[in-house]
Amino acid sequence: MDQIIAALRAIAEPTRLRLVALGAEGEWCVTDLVEILGQSQPRLSRHLRLLAEAGVFERAREGPNVFFRLADTGPGAALARAALARVPEDDPLLAADRHRARSLRAVRARAASAAFQANPVAWDELRALDLPA
Repeated sequence: MDQIIAALRAIAEPTRLRLVALGAEGEWCVTDLVEILGQSQPRLSRHLRLLAEAGVFERAREGPNVFFRLADTGPGAALARAALARVPEDDPLLAADRHRARSLRAVRARAASAAFQANPVAWDELRALDLPA
């Protein structure tokens, strides 16, 4: 019962519900979420910590970054998905978040593509090292 109450408290706040909606669409690091939501890093880090502690989000460390996404299993994930199912698809705030998220991904994809095209030899050499992804 404690897990369920923690999950309900975690998602019952507007910013955290927005984070849950974004987390359901993929992985994000804090700097991504700062850019998408326009809120400070300390504030979002606190919200993300609460969501992870409640079992709503999973964290994955990748170098200096930590990526967050909606958990696949558990009561927190189930409650978050149930709450999201009841939020109207055309909610203006969530639609604006999704738009900013798509724009951010497009900018990052263009930058990655440009980096690959600018120096393809370096990428071939890195690939030859057979480093884990």
